[in-house]
Amino acid sequence: MTKRLYYDSSEVHEFDSIVEDVAAPTPEQSRPAVILRETAFYPTSGGQVHDTGWLTLVGYDQGGDRLRVTEVADAEDGRIVHYLEAPARLPLAGAAVHGSIDLERRRDHMQQHSGQHVLSAAFVELYQMPTVSFHMGEDYCSIDLATPSVSSEQIAGAEQRANQIVFENRPVRVRYVSRAEAEKLGLRKLPPTDRDDLRLVEVADFDLSACGGTHVSTSGQIGSIILRKSERVRQGTRVEFVCGDRAVRMARRDYSALSEAAALFSAQLWDVPEQIRKSVEESKLVRKQKDDALDQLAELMALAALRDQPNKDQPETNRPKIVVRVFSDHDISFAKLFAQKVTRAATPVIALVASTVDPPGLVFAQTPGGSADMGALLKQVLSSVGGRGGGSRDFAQGGVPAGSTVNAEQLLREAAVTIGA
Repeated sequence: MTKRLYYDSSEVHEFDSIVEDVAAPTPEQSRPAVILRETAFYPTSGGQVHDTGWLTLVGYDQGGDRLRVTEVADAEDGRIVHYLEAPARLPLAGAAVHGSIDLERRRDHMQQHSGQHVLSAAFVELYQMPTVSFHMGEDYCSIDLATPSVSSEQIAGAEQRANQIVFENRPVRVRYVSRAEAEKLGLRKLPPTDRDDLRLVEVADFDLSACGGTHVSTSGQIGSIILRKSERVRQGTRVEFVCGDRAVRMARRDYSALSEAAALFSAQLWDVPEQIRKSVEESKLVRKQKDDALDQLAELMALAALRDQPNKDQPETNRPKIVVRVFSDHDISFAKLFAQKVTRAATPVIALVASTVDPPGLVFAQTPGGSADMGALLKQVLSSVGGRGGGSRDFAQGGVPAGSTVNAEQLLREAAVTIGA
């Protein structure tokens, strides 16, 4: 079992050790790996992601090689596996190494994980909302709370209380107790493990939790805690947050984006939401006016098409008028609207309509209850050019293959001939 140096102090980022085992790359695992006698590298577990860093080989025969540690994981036997970038040569078992943790990454993880402890305790203290899981990502962290919803007032309240604990710079201590003793100490959450010895992390007079992660030594080192958003998830409500340096970077990014938006609106930062609301309403109004105009245009064009397309047969035959139209300046949605207007304006009538605007398509429609079958007709016409489509007897729609040079007008003429126009 690997001795975990980070258990006693998360500040350890340089250490010396001995290589106990080496795993060369295999077809199943392309990365080489080493196992050390002791390590300060934290493996992914408990919602916290792993450390990265370097192992420097010591000794004349090893040449002082510096190996990059890209991932660290727990093995089932209690050992810690350090995965490496493929080096020129692997160390030998028994070789001495000097480990160096990526300090910036470690500090970030300490801030996020310690911030999570404080934030989770704040939700319990104020609203009796326990945390059921924790996730640490590259850009943000999240906790899942056992509650169906969290109000904006509760978000603000928990954030304020958590930052109060940060600003008071309370000591953060690590201690070890038996499980029996832990059960009497009022832990925020007792782990389900059957281990007799538990590692406890305590934020003085505020939170006591069993945890194997890396943490700051005082709450002030967490830096500010900012809650970003909340959303409903399967097991409750997920709250996203950032701490410390991440909070500063996020705040700077948000401020830059808001400043740019304010400049576009020629407004103050705090006026941007209202400006956006106005723009959205204006956009909705313009869209409605456009839709109304297109509807009127389609209506007028349909009436004109029917007027210009007299029935060549005698009235007593009651054969439908055939309206054929290709639109090169309107999309398939307008072609569909036009076909609907035509078939509702007169009886009986068949509309064979196409749009050549990308993506091109065809619309076949007839007065409801007509004798033709628009779906079958469309499939027949498109099958010859590799197109696809279908629909009912009265209405069908389809398209031609992307990049096709098919002549839409020719397809419509073929359809008209098929129905005996």
